[in-house]
Amino acid sequence: MKAIPPLKATYLKVFFLFVLVVCITSCRKINPIENTLKNQAFAKNDREETEVFFFISAANISKSIISKSQIAQQKSSDVIVQELSKRIEIEENQLLQEVTKMATSKLIVITEINAMHKRDLYNLIDASNKDFNSIYLDATTEALCDQIELLETISKETNDKQILELVLRFLPEQYKLLRETERIKKQNE
Repeated sequence: MKAIPPLKATYLKVFFLFVLVVCITSCRKINPIENTLKNQAFAKNDREETEVFFFISAANISKSIISKSQIAQQKSSDVIVQELSKRIEIEENQLLQEVTKMATSKLIVITEINAMHKRDLYNLIDASNKDFNSIYLDATTEALCDQIELLETISKETNDKQILELVLRFLPEQYKLLRETERIKKQNE
């Protein structure tokens, strides 16, 4: 066997190292086809983001209204306010169940992100007996208005048949509860 001269061996080593470095760096680059597939798999469009926001917001508002109504049933001395709060709680529980069921079918997990309604709950708990009905009716009116606005907004921004059916089913009842809440509020003034 012949020995390779040292100079030639050094050139071969450098050449192989160069080829190795080029291969490693080119292997690290993400394949454009693979990158496109990843982007498509995890991409969300505006409609999906709007629907996710709707589910989370609707669930949070419903939970807030339910909590307020439960406090009103325990703390209010006015039978009319107690009856209204029972009806509101029943309606909101139905809405919350439907929203949760739809969100689950779309693989959306609803967590309480915005806990701003807790301030309203503390105000209700701390309210004196004579001010309680007024505070409850004001907070419920505001929450129902927010919920109505949310339902109207999603009905304009989505073409999802299930969501539109949900809006058509619950929006008229929300208006009815809002009108009744405002009527009782005016009577108590």
